[in-house]
Amino acid sequence: MDVSMLGSAEVLRGSVGDVARQRESHRRRRILEIGIVLAAIALFLYWRLLGGNPVRLGWPNLSVPAGLQEYLPGLILVVVLGGVLIVPLAAAGRSPHTLYRPSEIPVTLDDVVGLGIVRDEVIKTLNLFLAYRTFRDTMGGTPRRAILFEGPPGTGKTYMAKAMAREAAVPFLFVSSSAFQSMYYGQTNRKIRSYFKALRKTARREGGAIGFIEEIDAIAGARSGMSRATGIDSESGRSVSRAAGEGISGVVNELLVQMQSFDDATAGSRVRGWAIDRINRYLPPPRQIQKRPPIGANILVVGATNRAADLDPALLRPGRFDRSIYFGLPGRGGRREIIDYYLNKKAHVPELDKDERRDQLAAMTFGYSPVMIEHLFDEALVWCLRDGREAMEWPDVQQAKLTEEIGLAQPVEYTVEEKRFIATHEAGHAVVAYLVGVGRKLEVLSIIKRRDALGLLAHSDTEERYTRTRSELIASIQINFGGMTAEELFFGESGTGPGGDLTSATTLAAQMVGSFGMAGTLLSFDAIEAGPIRQGIVGKVLGDDEARRSVERILEQAKADVRSLLDNHRHLVVALRDSLLENEELVGDEILEVLHRAEAELDAGKAPNP
Repeated sequence: MDVSMLGSAEVLRGSVGDVARQRESHRRRRILEIGIVLAAIALFLYWRLLGGNPVRLGWPNLSVPAGLQEYLPGLILVVVLGGVLIVPLAAAGRSPHTLYRPSEIPVTLDDVVGLGIVRDEVIKTLNLFLAYRTFRDTMGGTPRRAILFEGPPGTGKTYMAKAMAREAAVPFLFVSSSAFQSMYYGQTNRKIRSYFKALRKTARREGGAIGFIEEIDAIAGARSGMSRATGIDSESGRSVSRAAGEGISGVVNELLVQMQSFDDATAGSRVRGWAIDRINRYLPPPRQIQKRPPIGANILVVGATNRAADLDPALLRPGRFDRSIYFGLPGRGGRREIIDYYLNKKAHVPELDKDERRDQLAAMTFGYSPVMIEHLFDEALVWCLRDGREAMEWPDVQQAKLTEEIGLAQPVEYTVEEKRFIATHEAGHAVVAYLVGVGRKLEVLSIIKRRDALGLLAHSDTEERYTRTRSELIASIQINFGGMTAEELFFGESGTGPGGDLTSATTLAAQMVGSFGMAGTLLSFDAIEAGPIRQGIVGKVLGDDEARRSVERILEQAKADVRSLLDNHRHLVVALRDSLLENEELVGDEILEVLHRAEAELDAGKAPNP
């Protein structure tokens, strides 16, 4: 084998890998064993035939001696009761895994899109698994035994593990951590031992096996005194284990031991070793038979967790989980790949094949995981089906996004004055976002009730950004004040609607003061210990008198700037307000059309009347 292939981003396939060679060797050995057994049976039958006493098929003689007939019912009852008591106890320690053959896994690495460097790293790990013998014997390396997949839910951890097993053409032993837990004391540890025993047995028979433990933090939380993080312990699977009568230490210790058990001798090796030890008792030291060292099973254990910080540090040392791979939310390019992949599988109109539409979708889904993107299209198909169509359209995708993020539309009968109040509030937000939100794209403006929101403005970055400047944060605070200020300008007072806006604005201002060093002090409130009661950054900042005054100054200045801005652009607020009163919801370019028309009318001296 060309060892240079071990570090490539292409999977070693077919007979190139050591796994395939070992699997073929075991297949031939099984055929030989079956041949030997069948030959022995054939010789026995032929010997009986030559002796004039051939084996005849038929039912065995089940007659019961007369002296035992009266005890037979009692014996049957004892056997049944014994089975009822013993079988559940014996089954309680069985491995709870589900075994999938490669042909049962519909996922390949070609189906894993949008992960970029993560996919390349996984392929390199898979190549080491497939060529473990070359890496060990030729290069002198220690094969990787376990890797940890960590990251937010829905980012493709389980998906990737299944694709690895399919590409390696080895069995996939899936188990959820909660399945290990048992009501009987000691059975959790026994189930873990049984799982790893099944892994070793399968790997030796098939040339390799991949074991996947879902939510491994439920059984591998940090033991007392070994927490990797400071602060109060959070609720996790540890409390579940204690409630079941088993301390987390015992379960974690068992897992740590089993992670080192891949080189354990097989039952056949132990029998041979026992026989050799007995023979060596009678032989002088120079002539004693040497026992062969055990050959390790080719196993790759994949653990998945959303809470890697809660894992016991001993589990993450080299030799156990050798590598931790983080599955983050995909970037804009990754989301575009995922969108292309799923749209090619789902019925849609030709408009959604345009690059500009798919790029717009990639921008709209910032913060979405692959699972969320797929669900977005499924929800769009639902809206399409309800409308009697067979292919999703762009409005279906927009409606699905609103439904997923904000909730179903709940039309209510507003009074005339209240509807005008809400429309003015949302128009104020939109006008401020249009004027100060450099690089912002207005997506949806609505006065239709969804969940607890009587109206909404949805806007996003035109380009994907991961950092913000001070002026951009101030602009976000100003957008939050747009609704409240518009109410005061047009009605003389504000209502209860701005409550959520004030919460958002206060949070941003507190972060500017206490986290980002943007308010005249470089003191970070994040470095302050929380104490016995957990406090977020807002609580820490507002608990300090000087910092609180800094927050108030930022908010008051932002509100004053917004008031001046909206007072000079009342015509824009009026135009959006009237359009909302008429249509109730404006989407994308419809918002800009209203604003541009109002600006053109002002230039022509036809501005709307406030």
